[in-house]
Amino acid sequence: MIKNIVVSILLLTSVVVMGQRTSSSPYSFFGIGDEFSTTTVEQSAMGGIGVAFSHYKYLNFTNPAAYANLRYSTYSLGLLNNDLTVKTDNTKQNSVSTTLSYVALAFPIGDKAGFSFGMQPISSVGYSLTNTDFALDGTSINEITLFEGSGGVNRFYGSFGIKVYKGLSLGVEGDFSFGNVENSITNQLVNVALATKYKEAVELRGGSLKFGAQYENVLKDNLMVTAGATVKLGNDLSVSGESLTYSLTLSGNGVETVRDTLVNQNGDKVMDIDGDFKLPVKTILGVGVGELDKWYAGIEYENKNAISTTSIFGNTTAYRFGKGNRIAVGGFYLPKVNSISSYWNRVTYRAGLRYENTGLLVNSGTNNANFTEIKDFGISFGLGLPLKGLSTINTGFEFGKRGTISNNLIQENYFNFRLSLSLSDKWFVKRKID
Repeated sequence: MIKNIVVSILLLTSVVVMGQRTSSSPYSFFGIGDEFSTTTVEQSAMGGIGVAFSHYKYLNFTNPAAYANLRYSTYSLGLLNNDLTVKTDNTKQNSVSTTLSYVALAFPIGDKAGFSFGMQPISSVGYSLTNTDFALDGTSINEITLFEGSGGVNRFYGSFGIKVYKGLSLGVEGDFSFGNVENSITNQLVNVALATKYKEAVELRGGSLKFGAQYENVLKDNLMVTAGATVKLGNDLSVSGESLTYSLTLSGNGVETVRDTLVNQNGDKVMDIDGDFKLPVKTILGVGVGELDKWYAGIEYENKNAISTTSIFGNTTAYRFGKGNRIAVGGFYLPKVNSISSYWNRVTYRAGLRYENTGLLVNSGTNNANFTEIKDFGISFGLGLPLKGLSTINTGFEFGKRGTISNNLIQENYFNFRLSLSLSDKWFVKRKID
């Protein structure tokens, strides 16, 4: 019965997740949008670590080699609620958004392998920014420019891990990413009846491969030392779409009335967009130590090359991409996994922190030399609340800061609440008749 329920939920939530492109971050203006962390709720609560960690019933989105240790079929669904406060030198705004983080299914293959597949949103675009240009007197408005964007990118993935030698596991993951992004710029001059709007709408498609390895060695007193590494190969997201510029009138409540589509120097009203969003090679290394179902502590480092683009998103000089990196530490503590006297002794307590150079550099001046690196810092913790059998409800809480108010830029203070339901059971077991 539970298998039928899980399959029904999987099909339903796969449809729902395709519509979940919710973001309110101004930084979703750049590139393909505000990128989501491809980690489970359990991993996020431990600072996002996972390259050297594996478990017999939990999913792992960081290292496909971890599925070699999977021993129970597991269905998992994750949710994210983001409470965001955006600050500049003289303004502050707050917004709240909710999205489905992932829906995934994993199951063991024999005693030495495991497989997982699912779907996740990987980026979201959802911004609305206004720039006001004042006259020399500082009070009269010359023009108003509105920047708006919506859409996002999702991915289907499949991961496979297998034990190949004593303590050594290898894994491979393939995915296919797809989505739509729309950006627009509306400009209204004072004492001019018509406003001008530039709009571009594109589709993004592409696949990628990731390879992973894990090694674990059990020492005396059940102490286990682990190490892990992944390499995600560089890949292209093909971008295709069109752009156009038109004049319009704006009513008091913001309703647009299109008047005429403008032509370019070649006499075309609509321009085709055809290019690539080139995602770089990304490597993650990590080590950890712990006892099974007792405690674990780990550290990992991620490095990625610069993203590059061709013929996409207006070739703007407002930003560029450089190399990025991330360092994270975290772990968990489980007092007594089979405690009968106390429920809270069976609860898993998780915590971690991370520091990231995102690789995004924003032009904070009027020339092309004043770029500021955008950095991100977060502290997280969470609980794994056991249900009947092997299933759990996992919660995660994260406080963080991204960006800076220096150099006329934007700082985001955020609070992320994550929630997941993880249903684990023995599937595909042949019944024995006495």
